[in-house]
Amino acid sequence: MLNPRTSGPARSPAVAPSARTAPSRAPSRAPSSPEGFTVSARQDPRLARTGEHWLSLPNPRGVPVEICAGAGVPLEPAAVTEALALLETAGTLERLAEATPGYTGPEPRITRAALTPDFHKGAGIPIGTVLETEHALLPQAVGSDVNCGMRLEVTALRAGRVRARLDALERRLRHLFFEGGRRIALTPVQREALLRDGLPGLLLAGAAPWRGFRPEDADDALDRAHACAHPAATAAAFADWIGSAGGASHDSVIGGIGGGNHFAELQYVAEVHDPAAAHAWGLTPGTVVTMVHSGSLSLGHQANATALDALRAGWPAGLPRPRDGVLPFLLDERSEPARRRYLDAFANAANFAAGNRYFLSLAMRAGLAAECGDPDARPLYDAPHNLFWRDGDRFVHRKGATPAGGHAEMAGGPYAMWGEPVIVPGSMGASSFVLRGHGNPRTLASACHGAGRRVPRGASARGGDAELDAFLREFRVVTPLDHRDPVTARRRDVMAAWRRDLKQEAPWAYKDIGPVVSSLAGGGVATPVAELRPLLTVKG
Repeated sequence: MLNPRTSGPARSPAVAPSARTAPSRAPSRAPSSPEGFTVSARQDPRLARTGEHWLSLPNPRGVPVEICAGAGVPLEPAAVTEALALLETAGTLERLAEATPGYTGPEPRITRAALTPDFHKGAGIPIGTVLETEHALLPQAVGSDVNCGMRLEVTALRAGRVRARLDALERRLRHLFFEGGRRIALTPVQREALLRDGLPGLLLAGAAPWRGFRPEDADDALDRAHACAHPAATAAAFADWIGSAGGASHDSVIGGIGGGNHFAELQYVAEVHDPAAAHAWGLTPGTVVTMVHSGSLSLGHQANATALDALRAGWPAGLPRPRDGVLPFLLDERSEPARRRYLDAFANAANFAAGNRYFLSLAMRAGLAAECGDPDARPLYDAPHNLFWRDGDRFVHRKGATPAGGHAEMAGGPYAMWGEPVIVPGSMGASSFVLRGHGNPRTLASACHGAGRRVPRGASARGGDAELDAFLREFRVVTPLDHRDPVTARRRDVMAAWRRDLKQEAPWAYKDIGPVVSSLAGGGVATPVAELRPLLTVKG
């Protein structure tokens, strides 16, 4: 085990923690929904409940599908419909193998699927889907935001000290994130090192000491991340970004939060549920932590487009494209050159995403250092959401789901005793949780990556102004626009657009975090270690 406040292993406690320690009380709930946005948790008739925390999804293809969700977790019918459509890809694989000239390989198939408690409708593939295939790769089962994920850092600061400086911190962080303050200078050598060898490659490539940088960051990049690097043979797909202006230069991409549900947040440890693990991980009550949620931005979109363009161009003549639009790669010689181009671009984007979260965390460190003193921040863990994992010809795709390995999966590393750190953020203004995984095979050793939406973005944008005003009076959100500025406040058109965007990520748009975390704990997927409550959220 590893104590984030030290550079080496912590001493083992006298008593090992229980594998299924439950929270001492029900986890905190998100603020209630405004009128007209209530979503029932009544079970969809197409689902079959198999236990207090488990359901299955019978389907015509006979693919085993398990869902970890207690009765208090709403599962929208549109997401169930989307999941059933995705399972029709099993038929697509059969037809594609038959129509591909010269294909003599093993039968490509979907072997099983798991859906996490934050399961909700996506753009063709539900968020919270874990899909296992054999002899086939599905780029869309990862999507465009390649290696979107969470980075959690533990500081030496206390909540009282930070809370007293929130006004100054808000101004400082707005400058750092949105007003030209981040200015991250990278050379072409550093950019290529990041894209080809990940964050460890960047930090070993003679990187400059950016604000907030610590010498320990290079070692931490290796052992405090689920997937520290994705080696790529080339980064040619992103030659324009690598070359930039020639020497060390700044750009508007690296260190960007992105839109949607991405954020950077200041939090503090509000309650401990697993004292032994929390102590080992430095999560003592009142400790300030930073949580970053972001991904690969435009690079991920380009990587996904590389796959889809190749799949459309190589689709067998005479074979109708699938109705659900999901196009798979077979693992045959014919598709190997196109797959290789995609895999290199995919690895580049995944590496960029991990580096991007690092620089977002550096901005948080810099803001805290300027206003509250040296945060002495060290990462607890960096966990991906949108990736695939290959074992021979078997692939596990995760889309909006995070790894939740147990002792076996973490053997030989600093978290072998505890299981993998699992970071589950709540909605904006609600509690987040740190858990430890158990490697449960029913979820393919996966957990949810958040509370999950319960109201689509378009509908949530029509939420009431009174609810938004009440939320903003109680919680501090840092955005590019300072809504308290009297000059800005007089621009009704600007304020209306700002409020509409904020409503899309408002608390009422998301499920309550309590039943979600309780489902993970009760289902034996992950044990809560600590509850984190927000002090301030930065939104792009």
